[in-house]
Amino acid sequence: MAKLTLDLHDIYNRGHRIDEELEQVVQDAVEKKIKTVEIIPGKGSGQLKKRVLRFLQQKRIKQLYHRVEKDSKNHGRVFVHFRH
Repeated sequence: MAKLTLDLHDIYNRGHRIDEELEQVVQDAVEKKIKTVEIIPGKGSGQLKKRVLRFLQQKRIKQLYHRVEKDSKNHGRVFVHFRH
């Protein structure tokens, strides 16, 4: 498996659930040595994407991945790249 995908459309208004899902997908990527995680916050107002980026900037999370890439063709999508 080369990539995991997390679509946040269904839980966009459930704050604690968003953090749980983000935490889980990062842990899954680390445990399964997945190279890329695609997170889809959707386009909307951009608030959910900002929340995702803030989550990824937490020190304990940031040390788990290599880099974050904002999709230049689709601003409703973020890629998190891992180096295992």
